[in-house]
Amino acid sequence: MIQSMTGYGKAVVTYKEKKINVEIKSLNSKSLDLSTRIAPLYREKEMEMRQMVSAALVRGKIDLNVWIEKEAGADATPINGALVENYFKQIKEIAEKVGFEVAPDQLLPTLMRMPDVLAKTEVETLTDEEWAAVKQALTQSIDAITEFRRQEGAALQKKFTEKIDNIAALLASIEPYEKSRVEKIRQRIVGGLSSIPEVEYDKNRLEQELIYYIEKLDISEEKQRLTNHLRYFRETMEQDDCQGKKLGFIAQEMGREINTTGSKSNQAEMQNIVVKMKDELEQIKEQVLNAL
Repeated sequence: MIQSMTGYGKAVVTYKEKKINVEIKSLNSKSLDLSTRIAPLYREKEMEMRQMVSAALVRGKIDLNVWIEKEAGADATPINGALVENYFKQIKEIAEKVGFEVAPDQLLPTLMRMPDVLAKTEVETLTDEEWAAVKQALTQSIDAITEFRRQEGAALQKKFTEKIDNIAALLASIEPYEKSRVEKIRQRIVGGLSSIPEVEYDKNRLEQELIYYIEKLDISEEKQRLTNHLRYFRETMEQDDCQGKKLGFIAQEMGREINTTGSKSNQAEMQNIVVKMKDELEQIKEQVLNAL
């Protein structure tokens, strides 16, 4: 079945006071183009996260975004109480020595501006438990975007089937004109010769030339090959490992047969049908770029 390269998936996993957010977006691309924005704490695991995303999504222009939301107050910078007390004692001792009176309403703001009072000294490290939570969020996000891609792929497959059916119907509608044009060609050539009384011609040789001319305009092989390509396109869409590139190659072959049919169609009605087939095929080619 077809999967689209367009997709979106997001997951949120709670770990202690944190909310770990993982968001993945993808658009169509000829190959895998993976960009990441990862919270500093998790950057040491970037390669592993890249491998997980690449293995699951295969192809496309993919944006991976991992960030942390903390509960209110969880990330507040702690006050170093021991250091504040030490500064207070020193200021008080100095003030007593020099006979300077310290105003109480000015002392606290002064203490809070002293070096390292609000400095955050702890270094956060990634634990195995937190990494497991990150992997859980990443896996859920990958599952979400994969399901999104499947749904988009189903819509693509429905559209492709509709266009293939239209081309097949248009191809079948050529047949009546194809049969009638042989007789029209014969009548036109014979009529042209009859309008010139002084010209004598060998009827047997004329028949041979007509057969040769008509064979050059015969589109039986093109019709058969196009029919085979239409069937192969349908079969490929149903495969579990359906590839957008393969569908693109088949569409190119279909285009060749339609173009050849058009070059051999020396009748206005047939040429109009060929133009309609080209229009249907062009819509397939545009959408097949989105198929994985």
